[in-house]
Amino acid sequence: MAAATSELRVDHLPSDPLLHILSFLDFRDLVHCSYVSRRLNELSKHNPLWRALCSKHWLLSDVDRLQSGVSWFCLFKQYYRDLGRYIQFYPVLKRAWEQLKSFLQQRCPRMIASLKEGATEVELNDIEAQIGCRLPDDYRCSYRIHNGQKLVIPGLMGSMSLSNHYRSEVLLDVETAAGGFQQRKGMRRCLPLTFCFHTGLSQYMALEPAEGRRMFESFYPCPDQTAQDPSAIDMFITGSCFLEWFTTYVHNVVTGEYPIIRDQIFRYVHDKGCVATTDDITVSVSTSFLPELSSVHPPHFFFTYRIRIEMSSSASPEAACQLDSRYWKITTSDGNVEEVQGPGVVGTLLPVTRPHPPVQLGRDWLRRASDSVCVSVCVQESFRS
Repeated sequence: MAAATSELRVDHLPSDPLLHILSFLDFRDLVHCSYVSRRLNELSKHNPLWRALCSKHWLLSDVDRLQSGVSWFCLFKQYYRDLGRYIQFYPVLKRAWEQLKSFLQQRCPRMIASLKEGATEVELNDIEAQIGCRLPDDYRCSYRIHNGQKLVIPGLMGSMSLSNHYRSEVLLDVETAAGGFQQRKGMRRCLPLTFCFHTGLSQYMALEPAEGRRMFESFYPCPDQTAQDPSAIDMFITGSCFLEWFTTYVHNVVTGEYPIIRDQIFRYVHDKGCVATTDDITVSVSTSFLPELSSVHPPHFFFTYRIRIEMSSSASPEAACQLDSRYWKITTSDGNVEEVQGPGVVGTLLPVTRPHPPVQLGRDWLRRASDSVCVSVCVQESFRS
């Protein structure tokens, strides 16, 4: 007797297990399934499926859906029509912007107030036509969210303040950036990302691979002072693409890697190896590179240092102490050693260190000691390799 055979079709499954299967599909596969049969067409528009996809790709919440007055499926289609070309970048950049705004809202309200509304597709297309170059999609995506900031101080992209030097970089809106688009020899096809009013310093993004630059990498330009050609440009590279450049910066801000000092973001980098603890006292050092005072040819790399002295919270009040003297042993990459020792702070009385809060040694105690070197609690040195 022959065994009975029957064909098992996926779309004949009960709705619950079928919807569970469909929940593992991305939006493209879900759309393809809607063409298989009438039943799959109906199930593929199930609201919970598109709710998850709207959250994943557009970071939309139930409040957003209620305000729109449409289904999750229709809401996804609306966003896809407008931002579909950026779907691989949008959730990363949108989340970075939201984290940055949330973190700075109370700490640096002037920066948040200076942010501009996003640019439109038409405006970005017009800029491309104006400069004759294609803007990368990650850059376009970010500028659809926020079109940079107004030309105000402090700048969103970091500051630095020394006794005789100040820098604060504004994130340029796309129209101002297009006005600074470079066609001159040495900087061909480079678009400015930031600008500092005080130093004229800008970070640029290379829109084409030219003159030793990779496409879309960001950099500080630096004139080659040893070349016979005055247009020769060296670079301090700051990112391989806009997405990496921006999200790395945001991460350093919101994790506290970059300190907030007087409503400004300072791009000090703290190396966990630059920490020493003796008894109840912990001393840590953060550094910041100053490209505007540095050069590749000749090799001259300028850094500033910020010192933090902290007493353990478990220490007794009687353990309070004060910095009395200092000693620096500076070793360069070529093996040269320079030793510096003297009073703890030049020209300023250092506050007493107590169990809480920590003593932040920075700009407030910075003092000019000579024309070339600032030596104080914020130690400034110029290194030559």
